[in-house]
Amino acid sequence: MAHHHAAGFLAIVNDAKTRVKEEDFRATKKRMDAGEKMILVDTREDNEWAKGHLPGAIHLGKGIIERDIEKTVPDKNALLVLYCGGGFRSALAADNLQKMGYKNVISMDGGWRGWTEAGFPTAKD
Repeated sequence: MAHHHAAGFLAIVNDAKTRVKEEDFRATKKRMDAGEKMILVDTREDNEWAKGHLPGAIHLGKGIIERDIEKTVPDKNALLVLYCGGGFRSALAADNLQKMGYKNVISMDGGWRGWTEAGFPTAKD
């Protein structure tokens, strides 16, 4: 499913990706299967979250993550794996969290679309 994003949006995403660590959604799944301690953060909109999300994820949408992250995850050394629909919004959010002093932030490339297309497990609240 190809998405056509505006040039300005892609420019800021590509800029953020020069500073952000990314890993493929399959690597995130391996971490989960191995029981690695991490905090999965869904940065999608409320309506996207309501339709389903990764098991064990918390929801801090891109619109509020910078406002609420320090209250929700005070440990700036915690491993945070952020995801969105495909890996663009999560890269922008990860870039901002790094600017706020979070040292171990990863943006999950492929996002929700890659995860669900691979048939990996999902959850609903």
